[in-house]
Amino acid sequence: MSSAQRTSVPTATLPWLPGVAAAAGAALVAWVIHLLIPAVPWLTASVVLGIIVGQLPFARPALTGALRPGLSVAAKRFMRIGIVLLGLQLSLIDVAHLGWVTILTTVGIVVVTFFGTFWLGRLFKLPGHQPLFVATGFSICGASAIGAMSGVVKSKDEEAATPVALVTLCGTLAIFVLPVLWHPLGLNNVQFGHWVGASVHDVGQVVATAQIAGPAALAVAVVVKLTRVLTLAPIVAIASVIERRRQVDPDLSAKRPPIVPLFVAGFIVAMLLRTFLPIPAVVLNDANTLQTVLLAMALFGLGSAVRLRTLVGTGWRALAVGLLSWVLVAALSLGAVWLSTPTS
Repeated sequence: MSSAQRTSVPTATLPWLPGVAAAAGAALVAWVIHLLIPAVPWLTASVVLGIIVGQLPFARPALTGALRPGLSVAAKRFMRIGIVLLGLQLSLIDVAHLGWVTILTTVGIVVVTFFGTFWLGRLFKLPGHQPLFVATGFSICGASAIGAMSGVVKSKDEEAATPVALVTLCGTLAIFVLPVLWHPLGLNNVQFGHWVGASVHDVGQVVATAQIAGPAALAVAVVVKLTRVLTLAPIVAIASVIERRRQVDPDLSAKRPPIVPLFVAGFIVAMLLRTFLPIPAVVLNDANTLQTVLLAMALFGLGSAVRLRTLVGTGWRALAVGLLSWVLVAALSLGAVWLSTPTS
């Protein structure tokens, strides 16, 4: 290999490395924050850290320059890999144990919240794909779902930034607000866990909120939450089909998204493997750790694209949609809890 050939490989790969390294370092910092303050989920800390860094004037030239390629890789490719690994957390057997009433109400809440939030986004005239992203994030699984949907519609990172900030804000507020309402609403521990799993956005935020009511509440919350995650695959696949139809173009060379995105197919395969194969616990634990690391890096990348000045300038409409969607999903979830497990 010639000297020119030896130097061409690092030159070709170097543009990705600084941003990926920055995302990894940020994920490490977020993990330390989580260790010091366990009530703050790791992924939430990653998004918030990205948002904070994105507002620093001295950091912006690097974020939009040398770090941008690697942060984009983290926000898109790492997000997709993390979502595939998320499928290993979901067993259809665990979902079946919830009972048909809980399963149907949980799926129904996702559908109603999705279309209700999308309608609110259109009503408040949110730009571009923001109505779709806010609807996806609030109805399914927070910033991870937004990242999945943005990969299907091929949006810019900046377009997903405001929805990510909104879903992070409301999910973080839920950690503190829902426990305050627990006893005044007359919920027992299991009912509280059900409510948390059906209404809080991110998996880490669900764990942080439900764990205060004990292990039984936490177990129910996680299974209900992962049932919501199960709807990610069909909703993203449907969005992909719609996007393909919108891109009908006489120019046949134009690239159209696949009917079922590869990472969605991977998520389904991982879920089926978890359901039907005896995967060792150590493999599941390692996959869960890797998934969390990748999602933490991805969410830092998405958070770093948030510009609060832009959010404040046009964000009252987005904030109103986010808060109304949060109230909608919380109210519907509470009704589902009372329907599925009536108070004694």
